[in-house]
Amino acid sequence: MASFVEDLWSSIFTPGPTPTLLIATNVAFAALQLIFFALLLATYSLHFVALSVISGGLWYAINWFAAEVQLAQQAQEAEKKKQESKDDNVKTRRMSPEAGESPDSETETETLVAKRTGDKSGAIATGSAASGLLPTARDPKKRLSTGGEASGTDSEWEKVDDTQS
Repeated sequence: MASFVEDLWSSIFTPGPTPTLLIATNVAFAALQLIFFALLLATYSLHFVALSVISGGLWYAINWFAAEVQLAQQAQEAEKKKQESKDDNVKTRRMSPEAGESPDSETETETLVAKRTGDKSGAIATGSAASGLLPTARDPKKRLSTGGEASGTDSEWEKVDDTQS
């Protein structure tokens, strides 16, 4: 009995429905149903029938939910194993260079940058091209800097005031 209580205590902090927790839940609901039946026999009150139906519905819902969580955990573990085997296959494939990659290329980014810049050698671009930003022509909508002036909000208002006077 002490071992069951210890297992029950540790199962509270374990994610998912554990067998010990499910046993304790089912025993508690069975005891509740027996108490409702005894109270029904003692008082002949239909309230205990209603409470018994509600309790039975909750009991069923908890067991259904626990079963669904176990199925989801099993599916997640199967997906994890499938992903690990897929990753192992990708790692063995990545040992040989693919089309368009240089033999010393270690990342996919180098290939993408080479494709964007039109570089067929797969060489690593430097500067802004390495970060995925290619140099472009000046945007015609942007104003050119006036030189030594600060480009804060105050200086912009000063420029407006100077043109009006």
